[in-house]
Amino acid sequence: MTSVFKLTRGNSPVILALPHTGTDVPPDIRARLNDNGKLLADTDWHIHELYADLLPDATTVRATFHRYVIDANRDPEGVSLYPGQNTTGLVPETDFDGNPIWRDGEAPTEADVAQRLAAFHAPYHAALAAEIKRVQALHGIAVVYDCHSIRSHIPFLFEGRLPDFNIGTDMGRTCDPRIQAAAADISASAESYTHVVNGRFKGGWTTRHYGRPETGVHAIQMELAQITHLASEAPPFAYDEEKAERLRAYLKKILTDVEEVALQLPLS
Repeated sequence: MTSVFKLTRGNSPVILALPHTGTDVPPDIRARLNDNGKLLADTDWHIHELYADLLPDATTVRATFHRYVIDANRDPEGVSLYPGQNTTGLVPETDFDGNPIWRDGEAPTEADVAQRLAAFHAPYHAALAAEIKRVQALHGIAVVYDCHSIRSHIPFLFEGRLPDFNIGTDMGRTCDPRIQAAAADISASAESYTHVVNGRFKGGWTTRHYGRPETGVHAIQMELAQITHLASEAPPFAYDEEKAERLRAYLKKILTDVEEVALQLPLS
């Protein structure tokens, strides 16, 4: 089996976590997906390309497996991030439109979930946790910047059109307010883009699990509307170079400002 994550080490206090860009699905699992599931429509398409080299000395931890195998941004205990709202679970049963993704009788069992936790979820997070520890040893501080994207219109999950920049910090709990402000200020200044802080997406399990500002570990999630960098939010989900380059200029500013703030924060 190929590695379940790809790691690029840097010496910045910023760590880019990418739990949803992977499209690898082992053959035995792929065979259990129905035709809809095999589209892998809920991928965070091209996010690793979008962020490539924006902050050259940042560490990157990227899952290579698809979220339909197991979702690396969900609580391993299966606790919902958004109680009372439509969402998808640790091993999704449906896509983001509420449609089944598994063939009849082939939905993952409890044993499947346990095996996938051990084989995919745990190694990814072990790698991320190790990099947080290493980076914090260098700087006394670490910032996990969790990179995501999603279609801008998904009625099953939210009403209307999603803002372009969706910043999540669990209502300010997961990072120093100056880190949140650095991301929000650039997002607000981005011409013709929209933004929100702690709107529909308040930070996933990665952000909430690792973000402990009192210990010197900060976390922030950026959920981008895919219309900002895709030619279309439908198959084949092609990357739009012109759109992406315009967006990358603002993402670079965000990462650079977050890094500068992190280096100036008092150590815990």
